[in-house]
Amino acid sequence: MRNLEFLKSLCEAHAPSGRENWLYPIIKDGFKEFGDISISQLNNIYVHKMGNSQSKIMIMAHSDEVFLMVTYISKRGFIKFKTLGIDAKSLVNQQVVIHGKEDINGIIALKPNLKQQNKIKLENLYIDTGKDFDIINSLVNIGDYITLDKKMIELLNENVSCKAIDNRSSIAAMRVCAEELENVTPDLNVYFVCSCQEEVGHRGAGMASYDIKPDIGIAIDVTFDGGLMGDTDRENILSKGPVICVGPNVHPRVRERITEIAKKYNIPYQIEVEPGNTGTDAWDIQTSVGGIPTLLISIPIKYMHTSVEVVNLEDIRNTGILLARFIQELKTSELEGLFCF
Repeated sequence: MRNLEFLKSLCEAHAPSGRENWLYPIIKDGFKEFGDISISQLNNIYVHKMGNSQSKIMIMAHSDEVFLMVTYISKRGFIKFKTLGIDAKSLVNQQVVIHGKEDINGIIALKPNLKQQNKIKLENLYIDTGKDFDIINSLVNIGDYITLDKKMIELLNENVSCKAIDNRSSIAAMRVCAEELENVTPDLNVYFVCSCQEEVGHRGAGMASYDIKPDIGIAIDVTFDGGLMGDTDRENILSKGPVICVGPNVHPRVRERITEIAKKYNIPYQIEVEPGNTGTDAWDIQTSVGGIPTLLISIPIKYMHTSVEVVNLEDIRNTGILLARFIQELKTSELEGLFCF
């Protein structure tokens, strides 16, 4: 399976927090050549590649996406909803899928109200499916999931756009890493983890850490692009490589080591400073099982938590290659010294 095809299948699929099992067939198909695959009771997906020692390294990317939930069905068949992680302004005129007793297509419309024309608020949005109340009420329950519906498009300069680039791009980077290690037996056992429920509090990260008990944990996630139309307080740029995080959530010696690997193999990289909570799986990995030396590697994207997130394919590839070279050179015998401050 080619990596662009894999990324496309991941992003166009639907797997909100708590329903990551919907993504399992795609993950299983994409990673079946690279290790033993299993899924936990709460939807963490594990791919285990055997190493030469008892030591373990865990590479993690969350598989859930931001979503909506049904809260009310009007007598005219319109659906009201709550959101998780999505700004109401980005929802107007979007296509969605309501995951009821069967999948139902819908569009999000803005309630006409001249007094509110410059104030797009959640309470003024509703989903129109074209069906009347009796049909919708028979197929949809309060609490059913709703996800954005978008097909991937290719842009210029190796950029692509879709929904759920956060964080399916990182799963694609893990697959690049697994591909690079296919004919290599590393010293450490490698666990690739597609974690559950990151968007609602990094829950899968802690679960996986206790399941695996790794010597090193590396979270891969996305971060805000700092270019034109991005977060200008940051210096992350699409196509300039993976972003290595610096801060208390990251083990300094392990971070120095992966930076040295990037320089050794001429892999482009960027640096991002996070003085507090990184808001990623790395936060929960670090404090699990008595403390795990942790790294955070991020892929810059544009328009986060919208249906048109944008990522650069070379950033995905370079993230995977960097992780593979780091794993390939890491030896169990050096871990104790590496963890000393």
